[in-house]
Formats: sequence, C-alpha cells, structure tokens
Amino acid sequence: MSSQRRVQQQPGYVLHHRPFRDSSQILDIVTRDYGKIAVVARGSRGSKSRLAGVLRPFLPLRVSWVSKSDLGTLTGAESAGPPAGMTGDTILSAYYINELLINFLHKFDPQPEIFALYETVLRSLVGSNDVAASLRSFEIEFLSLLGYAVNLKHEFGSTEPLLAEQHYEYRMEQGPVAVQRSEGPLVFSGALLSGVAEQRFDDADVLRAANRLMRDIIGFHLGGKELKSRKVLLELHRGRIAPVKIGNANSE
Repeated sequence: MSSQRRVQQQPGYVLHHRPFRDSSQILDIVTRDYGKIAVVARGSRGSKSRLAGVLRPFLPLRVSWVSKSDLGTLTGAESAGPPAGMTGDTILSAYYINELLINFLHKFDPQPEIFALYETVLRSLVGSNDVAASLRSFEIEFLSLLGYAVNLKHEFGSTEPLLAEQHYEYRMEQGPVAVQRSEGPLVFSGALLSGVAEQRFDDADVLRAANRLMRDIIGFHLGGKELKSRKVLLELHRGRIAPVKIGNANSE
C-alpha cells in the first residue's frame, strides 16, 4: 500500500486491542468494505479520551482512518447501535469468534458476506439457550465462505449420498471415507454426518458430533494453533458435573 488512503464512516467491529506506547493502542478491526485492518488509536487509553468507552468488542461502530502502510491511524469512531448484551459463557464464545476472524481473515481483503455473518451470529448469541449450536452453524458457514467448505453430503470420490448406517472417517481435504469400524476420533455414522450437514443441532447426538468434527477441522486449518478463548472455555467447564454444550467445550 504505497499511496495514502483515507476512509470515512466505515461499518466495523473491534476484534482485538493491545496497548501501544503510553496511552495509545493498536486495534484489529473487521470492516464491511475493507476487510480486516490494523490501526493505531492514539491517546485512546487516556483517562480523558472520548473513545475510551467506544473502542470495545461487539459494539457496532462507524470508523474512520488514514493509512499509507499496513498499520493505519484511527481518525474517528462512533457507536452505530447498542452493544450486544452478552455475559459469561456467551461473551467468551463471542471472543472465540473474534479469534477465528483474526486468524483466518487476510488484511485488506473485503469479505462483506463474512461481515454480515459475523453480525448475524452476534445477534444469535444474545439470549441464546444453545450457544454451541449457534457456533457450529457459524463455523460451517464461515469455512464455506472462506473456500474451505466441509463436505458432509457424499463419500470422497463419489456423488452418492451417505448411507445412514454406514460409518465414515472424516479425512481432512477429502471428506467422509467409508470404514469398517465404528470408533475413532473422526469416525461417524452417515446419519450423524447428514445431521451435521443439515444443522439439526436440536438433536443432542448430532450436536456432539458437530462439536467433535468442527473442533478438529478448525484445528487443522489453524495448523494446530490453540485459541486462547477455547482454552479458557475448556478450563472453565472442566470441573462441572454435567457435560456442557457451550463454545468449543467437548461434551463427549
């Protein structure tokens, strides 16, 4: 990016922030028309900064910035709506979504469909009785929009639909492959894989299968990198008596 770019009033959300120098911070922001950007918000950590209460995750913003390199300078930000009212496990799950965007999106690559999907999942998390179902739906749609669509409709190398009673092993970059065993980290019945494909997450068995499957698929695409929010969720739920269906905590 050689020439200076000035952008005004762009819809966006803060994904992550970290301190920079004495009173500033660097923000990772997802925007509707410019993709993921990184900007310096000068003086925004100061006690008198008018941006102190605005530059926070899950609050719809209109942001303005100027840039002539990979790191721009924020010139303005204002709220564009009420914050998403999330607490506890729900807000941790939203941070998990933010981590996915940070790790998967490339800078300056406009993805308006992903921006719209992000807004949709934030709304679905508010007051949700089944956060895990919302997250699994998001992951499936997110990967599809990125070009990593999860094939759960037919066996690798075939156009025939999966057989409900047949067991398949899900293999990365291939999909379901028929096997003669019923156990294994990524072995599922055809009925369960079809349920995940159709997002029938009101079925507890289908949701458990989706938790297990999507955890490994996401991990594969991240090169094995562990997400901080996922680790927090797992540690938070480890001591609970009943298995939970929240975030990426594995209930199996």
